[in-house]
Amino acid sequence: MNKILSLLFMAGILVFASSCGGDDEPEPEKTTEEKIADAVAASQTAVSAKASSDASATGVTDASVFDDWTLAFVKGQLGGTDQTPAQPSAIAPIVKVSANISQDTEWTKDNVYQLDTRVTVLDGVTLTIEAGTIIKGNAELTGANAAVLMIARGGKLIAEGTADEPIIMTSTDDDIQPGDLSGTTLTESDRGKWGGLVILGKAPVSAKTEDPQIEGVDAADTNGRYGGTAADDNSGVIKYVSIRHGGAEIAAGSEINGLTLGGVGTGTTIENIEVYSNSDDGIEFFGGTVNVKSVLIYTVGDDGLDVDQSYAGTIDNFVVYVSSDSDKGLEIDGREGSLDKSFTIKNGTIESVGGKATTADFKAKAKATVTNVVLKSGKVILSASFDTETYEETEDAASNTAAGSLVFSKVSTSAFEVYTKSFD
Repeated sequence: MNKILSLLFMAGILVFASSCGGDDEPEPEKTTEEKIADAVAASQTAVSAKASSDASATGVTDASVFDDWTLAFVKGQLGGTDQTPAQPSAIAPIVKVSANISQDTEWTKDNVYQLDTRVTVLDGVTLTIEAGTIIKGNAELTGANAAVLMIARGGKLIAEGTADEPIIMTSTDDDIQPGDLSGTTLTESDRGKWGGLVILGKAPVSAKTEDPQIEGVDAADTNGRYGGTAADDNSGVIKYVSIRHGGAEIAAGSEINGLTLGGVGTGTTIENIEVYSNSDDGIEFFGGTVNVKSVLIYTVGDDGLDVDQSYAGTIDNFVVYVSSDSDKGLEIDGREGSLDKSFTIKNGTIESVGGKATTADFKAKAKATVTNVVLKSGKVILSASFDTETYEETEDAASNTAAGSLVFSKVSTSAFEVYTKSFD
């Protein structure tokens, strides 16, 4: 009996020793910082499995379309030869425009058209602008009264410039005259000297409200409403148009984009566009389906190309130059409402002026296919969102990349990097 009791006693000691040490010890509770780090690392791993840099990307497929006619080229900033401003043979008459356009109208290249208010082409009306025409926004107008050319829903703009005779939209501080592309005393640091070009249509958007008001236009002006159900809506033809020195501040911290596209449909043609030194974004898309081809954005004060509200078109053949005054080369958001669409961006290059990082920022449920894009000196960043109690990942650009609804194909970049603001 004593022998049996001794064996049982020794077995108990072994069991006790085993339970008090070794692998059966409970893991210590992770700190909040460790849980956040683990969640972000898991998201980064999932992104890295789907997106990696591809050195075979070539970027913009036809940069020659920007030669000769863009201001950035004629100033020698795209490799062209800086041209000495020529003296125009005559000063063109100034036609002041201080009211909305309520009947079909034509602007011709023998005049300079001065915008002395926010000029809107109303529903059912067409404004035709002849190749070679210059439009100048009054630089003395500020705030909500800043000079803007706006095409309301149902209105049309037919602005068909050519490489030899582009249509130029600039400020009254600019001394350029018809027939003289290089004749300007303003530089790339001259921004916010008038508003910009705003085009609104009836194509679907994914906004927080059913009938949204475009940013940069006060709510009292109902011509600023955009969006609808007509994916093939036609707001006109815009070709070979250079938009310069815009982005007037309409309220503290709020400026106008060089070109604003709100709910613009596929029936609209937009090709060969330059936005030069604007205070806010170069081009911003608020939903819509319009396809845009051959775009040059040069040293704007915010983002080069900005996409919001489930834009569902294609941006093809573009170059964005960012400087120390710029924010991101690309800023891409997704839906705000229930409409859930994706867009395509392809054949583009983001260049740096003076060493600025050429970041592309994808966030807020962004969905797109990104193909043949080169970031010369920067990275793609992808926002990730998490439940702040469970640390489980929720929908955002990073999760959409992992799920295959935000696709990167042949993109050359220094990194695909996940970041989060969920726990700030």
